[in-house]
Amino acid sequence: MSRKYRILKWISLSILSLVAILVSFALWFSSLLPERDASMPHTSAKDLAYLSRDSIGHRGKILAIVTSMDVMGNTDKSTGYELTELARAYYVFEANGFEVDVASPKGGKAPVVLDDEDMGVYDHAFLNDSIAQYKTSHTLAIENVDPKAYQAVFFAGGKGAMFDFPNNKAIQSLVKDYQESDKVIGAVCHGPSALVNVVLDNGQALTENRKVSAFTNKEELLLIPEAHSLFPFLLQDRLIEKGAVFKEGPMYLEQISHDGNLITGQNPWSTWSLAETMVQQMGYEPKYRPSTGEENTVRVLSIYEDKGLAASKETIKSMLGKEQKTIDRGLLARHSIMAVIRGKLSDFYDIIRLAYFVKQYESKKKQY
Repeated sequence: MSRKYRILKWISLSILSLVAILVSFALWFSSLLPERDASMPHTSAKDLAYLSRDSIGHRGKILAIVTSMDVMGNTDKSTGYELTELARAYYVFEANGFEVDVASPKGGKAPVVLDDEDMGVYDHAFLNDSIAQYKTSHTLAIENVDPKAYQAVFFAGGKGAMFDFPNNKAIQSLVKDYQESDKVIGAVCHGPSALVNVVLDNGQALTENRKVSAFTNKEELLLIPEAHSLFPFLLQDRLIEKGAVFKEGPMYLEQISHDGNLITGQNPWSTWSLAETMVQQMGYEPKYRPSTGEENTVRVLSIYEDKGLAASKETIKSMLGKEQKTIDRGLLARHSIMAVIRGKLSDFYDIIRLAYFVKQYESKKKQY
């Protein structure tokens, strides 16, 4: 056997072995993902006990504002408002006694972004809610809205907001009016782009020396490396330029900033907390709501960021044990992939171990 032949044989075997390892890992990784709940897409608002008003009376109205942009600037990249950010805030407000109207810069049907992997029961309920769907298909034109009719305003995110929120005069006027009258202003993810050009009667920027959170540069650039040229600005940079005290949390985990009547959130995973903090700022104790599997997972990941693997495993045991909560293995798996994209291979390994730990713990529970 010639040396050349032996080298070719060794290379071939090495490639085959590598392929076998990758296929085996892919199959094992897939086994960590939970089975999809076939009934979830059929969820209605009536199926969710949290959404019943119970003894809560009508407390007023909240205006939710979404983008009208269906493409990103001069590109052909589609966009819209993020369904999860509107749906979850909408139901928190409704469950706590507030009627929600939906407005947009242009009015009419608002473009929406659906991400199946991130959608939970509340998001599917929103899609099956005829009243909510009518409101998003017939949004009020913001210039025709009476600001005095609402107790608070909430700006949902979605990358389109970066193009039609910042320079909208009606939005600027409404936000200035709400700040001057101490009404609650909430915004999540790209929603805080509505704040960047608001100037108060004293000539000061709304965000000057205010604690603010929004979608960060790191979060934006990780998935859209060309964001500098795609967007008119990076939101974190612009808020800092406008004097904001920017509060940045871990990537793709919950982070809100609460500064008086101004409440802002970093990303979609901050929506639940932000909406309930808005209710609290309006003077009401938020109605009890069982935490979702996604929220529990974000809590586990936050503890991993702060205290490491052992502490996050203890949290998982407590959640799945005495707390009787659920954890979203799919979200853990997606965060492990995000760790690879960020070049944090040790985090990838640890988060995969957490997903496997959850699966093992769940399997043991079923045996008893």
